[in-house]
Amino acid sequence: MFSAFIAKITAFFMTVIMFLFPTANIPKIDVDVSDDKTNYDYVFVHGLGGWGEYQLYYDAFPYWGTMGGDMLKYFNARGYRCSAASVTLNGSAWDRACELYAQLTGTRVDYGKEHSERCGHARYGKDYSRSPLIEDWSAENKINLLGHSFGGATVLLFLDLLADGSEAEKAATDPSELSGLFTGGKSDRVYSVTMLSAPMNGTTAYYIKSEIDSDLFATPEERFCSSAVGMLTQPIVGRDEKDCAGYDLSVDGAMDILSDIEVLDDVYYFSLPCAITTKDESGNWTFDRNKVEPFYVGAVNRIANWTGTTPNGYYCDESWQENDGLVNTISAKAPFGAPQRPFDRDSVVPGVYNVFDTYYGDHMSLMGDFFHNNNVRQIYFDILDLINNL
Repeated sequence: MFSAFIAKITAFFMTVIMFLFPTANIPKIDVDVSDDKTNYDYVFVHGLGGWGEYQLYYDAFPYWGTMGGDMLKYFNARGYRCSAASVTLNGSAWDRACELYAQLTGTRVDYGKEHSERCGHARYGKDYSRSPLIEDWSAENKINLLGHSFGGATVLLFLDLLADGSEAEKAATDPSELSGLFTGGKSDRVYSVTMLSAPMNGTTAYYIKSEIDSDLFATPEERFCSSAVGMLTQPIVGRDEKDCAGYDLSVDGAMDILSDIEVLDDVYYFSLPCAITTKDESGNWTFDRNKVEPFYVGAVNRIANWTGTTPNGYYCDESWQENDGLVNTISAKAPFGAPQRPFDRDSVVPGVYNVFDTYYGDHMSLMGDFFHNNNVRQIYFDILDLINNL
């Protein structure tokens, strides 16, 4: 709730700022999709603390575009069909996947009988029957999913449930009451997934919080970062402590999710990692604070210098230090153990993570950033055009 309040206040002030200080002219991108091989809908899934088109303040301050204006509206006007899902701010990947399914099918959210009873919350949520994200979602009318940050973890679990369903939900639920998300056999409704600075293997940002809190010499920026991380990732009162974003975004939690997820042979996978850190001649990680959003300044150096062992015994070595201020770059490339290859436009294949070159920017750079007006429309145009012509 606090995050939603902050988003509303931010939307108000950003609207005032954009009125007083209009953003620079953005080059027009001419698009012709009439000859494309496909033109499936694009569904964008926001990250932790984010928001989508079901929120009224999205029009004033769009998550997908921020200071540069609504990117999805821009591409819709040029022939692409893009929608912005609205999933819970800090709930678990499971809860978010259930909400995404309801928005796509125009149904009431069903978190599952087994899951809701085990985790201590209501089984049913909002009803989207009057306002589905898209019309006639099916194997013939597929979708392309793009997930930023925790939206990436949401997409991965969502796709796995579409493919395999949930044995636990099947066992606990009368077949007449079982959500279609838990029956499986629906992966043919997804054409591609694109991970945008997504912590697919978790992020060490959540392990630096205690380090900052115990450091008497921590800077105000670092303490702000620790408070923000704590606010957005703490367990939800009254629920199972693992049924929240904080657990799923930890390295241990992410690995729990990935343990049952397989790469599907008929789905195209793409990932775009980010990094704001660079190594100097001495081998030390550095960053230009003038190019980092204030929210992440306090975390960049901490992540870039942290190594350690998670509660479940996984050791995060120096390969985890390159980061975008919140997500480790290595975690945003592909799930560990999944097939991956550097992106090559001439040899894109399904069933493999096609990893784009690392983008130089902080964690919100692919959204357009808040205070830097980072123009990333061309990046998205290239991705959408690529997918449409596979």
